Amino acid sequence: MRWFGRKSADVPPMFLSYAMPSERCLFPSGYQAQLKEVFLGNPVGQRAVRMVAGAVGALKVYTVEGNADAAALIGRASLLEQTAASLLLHGNAYLQLVEALGAPAELFLLQPDRVTVDTDDRGWPRAYQYKPGRKAVRINRHDALERVQLIHIKSLNPVQDQQGLGCLEAASAAASIHNRASRWNKALLDNAARPSGALTYDPPDGAPLSAPQFERLREEIERQFTGSLNAGRPMLLEGGLRWQSLGLSPTDMDFVAVKEAAARDIALAFGVPPVLLGLPGDTSYSNMREAGRALYRQTVLPLAERILGEVSEALRDWVGPIRLAVDTDAISELAEDRERLWQMVANADFISADEKREMLGFEIKGRTA
Repeated sequence: MRWFGRKSADVPPMFLSYAMPSERCLFPSGYQAQLKEVFLGNPVGQRAVRMVAGAVGALKVYTVEGNADAAALIGRASLLEQTAASLLLHGNAYLQLVEALGAPAELFLLQPDRVTVDTDDRGWPRAYQYKPGRKAVRINRHDALERVQLIHIKSLNPVQDQQGLGCLEAASAAASIHNRASRWNKALLDNAARPSGALTYDPPDGAPLSAPQFERLREEIERQFTGSLNAGRPMLLEGGLRWQSLGLSPTDMDFVAVKEAAARDIALAFGVPPVLLGLPGDTSYSNMREAGRALYRQTVLPLAERILGEVSEALRDWVGPIRLAVDTDAISELAEDRERLWQMVANADFISADEKREMLGFEIKGRTA
């Protein structure tokens, strides 16, 4: 029986047909837009990327096993720094290997947003299309001798098979909030550090303003009373005009806390402790020291090991077995960790001197390779 004229099941639920229009998207989408919002236009995001990438570029790389000259290919500070920045921002780093006389001579970092992956029928990458200009260049993954021509280093991405996921997507929302809070603060300062008021027109006869009068009044206000140079200038009102000032509520004045929270989210997205970026909080010496150690242990060293591991795997086709590593003894932030290790090994009476030297990374005397 239809009590209300039609069955309720005939009416489709509203949430099933609802779709958010694209123009309602508040945050930037796309690599170039997010790069401009997070890195080029935000001081916190730029400092975080430069800190991590610069720390990776300053690491000392050496060859643990294999050809000692192979460390020079990736050991350049600029190449390591740019590769780390590409992984942080885009999630992908494409290193093209250039050979000379049958041996790897140099590595070139390609712009990641200009590279597309060409896969076979099974979904495995077989070539890469690099488009620096109007014409695309095809770079095969392997040459005729099955040696790697292009090294693709990608970060974790659970939704894509051949593309990594950078930190821009996670940091874009917080960077947008941070940038908009800065623009709102600047606009407030441009208006004498107080919000604009309301100009009302209440003539005795009740006649409204004509269109020419309205335009002239708006032009006069914009020319003589808006902007930081006109702050504090008295306003001369004609008959029927009345100015009513507006005040800021405590919620409107909370933009400083909003910026601090957004800045911490940006630092979290790039794996940088907020203390190292100068954000408000406990900035004592002990906290700075612990934050520096955490930056290397949790962000810098894992990123560097990922890069060196992929490069070592690719160079095996050219120079045989090889393993590149980072000299952690040259990192001052990890000096206390090394000191505790040395003290622990020195106090271990149940192991021999040769075993102690091997635990600390030294060669054992009298041993031949």
